[in-house]
Amino acid sequence: MTRTWVPPAIPAVASLLLAALWALSVFGGWGQEAFCSGAQPSLDCTDRIASVTVVSWVVALAATGMTGVAWLTRRESLFGVAVAAWLVALAVLFVGGVAAR
Repeated sequence: MTRTWVPPAIPAVASLLLAALWALSVFGGWGQEAFCSGAQPSLDCTDRIASVTVVSWVVALAATGMTGVAWLTRRESLFGVAVAAWLVALAVLFVGGVAAR
């Protein structure tokens, strides 16, 4: 079995890009625009998206910590975990947004 080596810059950049996507979805209003836009935007939908955002915040906070620790300690294995955590934070937003509709 051969192991392929992935340069640590690749998961680091992926983690930062996923963090930017998450931040734009939460702070830039992309999530609300994607799931609560239309002819009749509902206040209930906006409230549900806000509660989903709180749950996603918890996962994003953990992902931020993992990314920071991986960056400062140069632990390459932790970058993969951080990328997975960012994907989970985005998945929470997406699944919660679909459910909020």
